[in-house]
Amino acid sequence: MISFEALEDKVQWAWKEMLKLHKYAPESRIASCLSDIEIFVVLYYGGLLNYDSQNTESEQRDRFIISKGHGAVSLYPILADLNYFDKSELKKIGKEDSFLCGIPDTSVPGFETINGSLGHGLGVACGVSMALRIKKTQRHVFVLCGDGELNEGSVWEAVMFASHHKLDNLILIIDDNKISMLDYQKNILNVGPLEKIFNSFGWEAETVDGHNIEQLYSSLSNFKNSKTNKPKVLIANTRKGKGIPQLEGDRLCHVKSLSAQEIDKILENN
Repeated sequence: MISFEALEDKVQWAWKEMLKLHKYAPESRIASCLSDIEIFVVLYYGGLLNYDSQNTESEQRDRFIISKGHGAVSLYPILADLNYFDKSELKKIGKEDSFLCGIPDTSVPGFETINGSLGHGLGVACGVSMALRIKKTQRHVFVLCGDGELNEGSVWEAVMFASHHKLDNLILIIDDNKISMLDYQKNILNVGPLEKIFNSFGWEAETVDGHNIEQLYSSLSNFKNSKTNKPKVLIANTRKGKGIPQLEGDRLCHVKSLSAQEIDKILENN
């Protein structure tokens, strides 16, 4: 039975661990990494993602493609906690002898793809979804992308492809934090309303509070059990820089870092 209280505790723990990682590696995109923590926690600790930390190539695993690589450093402590690699590696982040860096790649156990170039993850996921269907496996493909990625034409090619081929084993999660690199997303390219748009492309779509554990779990669980012959998309409304007042709502928070002193003070008060 799922304990939402336990999941909330994991969220708070992962939030603090991300701040510590940013202290070790100031080049990490702290604001982007704080908006998707609940998504990671629900997938990995909520029993929604089939994984084997000791056999990362297991055919029985669900695939999780993190297209917004710059926002995935907050997954590192979770992977270490689940024994994908030793926790001692976390303090080495950003150093020459470490496989942990500001944008993850496949040298990090648990990462399926390299996603430094935004907009490619969903297309790759479509190929993986088709391959799994040809193999007649019941495994799912989860994809996490940011709302800024929706500016890329390759994303919409993949959206049409997934709908045309009825890739019902594909679940896209959009970290809709409303802020891109240098401004509010609405000022760069106002794509929305996302749920209506995806429905028009033949997707099953739902919108939730991306920081609400119960909503995330309920929607993703329903998607995984859905038999509609449609790809699914969960639009998670989130806050970039969540929990850090000087980052939340700052249109330039994507490119801002926190000093070691700021981090120490935040951790002391939380």
